[in-house]
Amino acid sequence: MIETAAYAEAKPIAQLENVRLIYHEPHAETAAVEGVTCTVSKGEFVAIVGPSGCGKTSILSMLAGIVQPSEGSVSVLGSAPDAKANRIGYMLQRDQLLDWRTIEGNVLLGLEVKRLLTPETRAYAVELLNRYGLGSFRTHYPHQLSGGMRQKAALIRTLAFSPELLLLDEPFSALDYQTRLLLADEVHSIIKRGGYTAVLVTHDISEAISMSDRVLILSGRPASIRLEVPVRLSGETPLNRRNDPDFKDYFDIVWKEMAKNEQYS
Repeated sequence: MIETAAYAEAKPIAQLENVRLIYHEPHAETAAVEGVTCTVSKGEFVAIVGPSGCGKTSILSMLAGIVQPSEGSVSVLGSAPDAKANRIGYMLQRDQLLDWRTIEGNVLLGLEVKRLLTPETRAYAVELLNRYGLGSFRTHYPHQLSGGMRQKAALIRTLAFSPELLLLDEPFSALDYQTRLLLADEVHSIIKRGGYTAVLVTHDISEAISMSDRVLILSGRPASIRLEVPVRLSGETPLNRRNDPDFKDYFDIVWKEMAKNEQYS
């Protein structure tokens, strides 16, 4: 049976309370987010979908502490998010690897910037490389790796400082379809087995449903939550979950809600 009720757990990692965001420009104001309230619980994987330009990334930016809400409140682990803190990891659409650094050097970069590089954290980063299949590529350079491997290296760089919350901004959008499917499986496995809490922004409805525990469907700009859809599918991986008989029903629910918005493209 398909559910569409709100999802809540006892231990919130991130919360947005009646959040409003307005971008101020010299000659105008642009409302990006309007009245968003939601909670992301420990260990939960939440996907956000909505029309292009509706404010999905603005929500991630507020969770990361990069942008401050105009009204309402945003908290991560009970306090205002700080972009300089170590509790939040942000993975972008592009891997942002530095061509002149080895894969190990790129993975260690975040630790260096945050001044957390110690023998212990270096050893943990190398352990992650080995654990997730990039150990033999430690001394390679980014141009020697495939797009999927580069994105996986970017994820390991994000995980190296053990963030409490992972923010994923369309991390597979630059990849070809087959690589996208395979990497989604790997990333989902890494996040779930590692017990991480994640928020994913994507335009791909199937990706959102197959990877997440809950899908938030946003309206056009300014973004508000039109519907929350808890996802209950069998299968341990996104690829397997797409074969669940209920997958099509979930897709129809999300698609129909998206189609109500004329701005969707």
